[in-house]
Amino acid sequence: MDKIPTTDFHMHSSFSGDSQAPMEDMILSAIQKGLTHICFTEHIDKDFPTDHHVDFSVDTPAYLEAYTALSQKYQDRIHIYFGIELGLQPYLSGFYRDYIRQHPFDYCIGSSHLVDGMDPYYKDFFEGRDEAAAYERYFVTILENLDAFSEMDSYGHLDYIVRYGPNQNRDYSYERYADILDEILKKLIDKGIALECNTSGFRYGLGHPNPCEEILIRYRHLGGELLTLGSDGHSPEHVAFAYDKIGGLLRSCGFTHYTIFEKRTPRSLPLPA
Repeated sequence: MDKIPTTDFHMHSSFSGDSQAPMEDMILSAIQKGLTHICFTEHIDKDFPTDHHVDFSVDTPAYLEAYTALSQKYQDRIHIYFGIELGLQPYLSGFYRDYIRQHPFDYCIGSSHLVDGMDPYYKDFFEGRDEAAAYERYFVTILENLDAFSEMDSYGHLDYIVRYGPNQNRDYSYERYADILDEILKKLIDKGIALECNTSGFRYGLGHPNPCEEILIRYRHLGGELLTLGSDGHSPEHVAFAYDKIGGLLRSCGFTHYTIFEKRTPRSLPLPA
């Protein structure tokens, strides 16, 4: 695995409600693929709709205990960090503020999974909705989340909704939503919040990361420098997914470095040439 980024800072294990992967299996996959730094970012989505029968309330003490044991076990082979992915909704800002201050996280992703209490992952979200209007409403909720809460380190999979739209990204482009996307990107830059490049878009058949290259280019053009990188893997085979594509892609978007976090402090690493 020469000339690929060697860090994956968006990974899930069985401590997330949508994964059954043992944490150790994820670590061994990362080692086998030549990674040097990984961060688990288990899901916490408070008030996730109960009708989908998925529990996104992470057992944080048990998660920390398992992380601590395994990070020590593999400390001579890979650097492992303790992270969290917050499922944002504006009214939860106080809860999440208290939560992340109570635990020794290295890295916190803020993500928009719910739009007005519904997750686009499920097909019923799009029933009776115009796809373009649904996408725009999703982006509006990102602004609402940023206005309410800005204590995350990075914003995850900025155009997450496109993975699940009826036509995915067939009719989607940065230009179509440029005004609101620019507002989001400028707000991230002003608040010092990184933008995540999430490679799972390739896994979902988009042919692009989340967000797409046009947004990455625009973020860089606006002065954005903090860029995090992760696969959003929920199983061992998805660790570092499509990393053979991502180094050159990010360089073509104007980036020379990307960012990892340790104890909530950013560190810049060069992209492979």
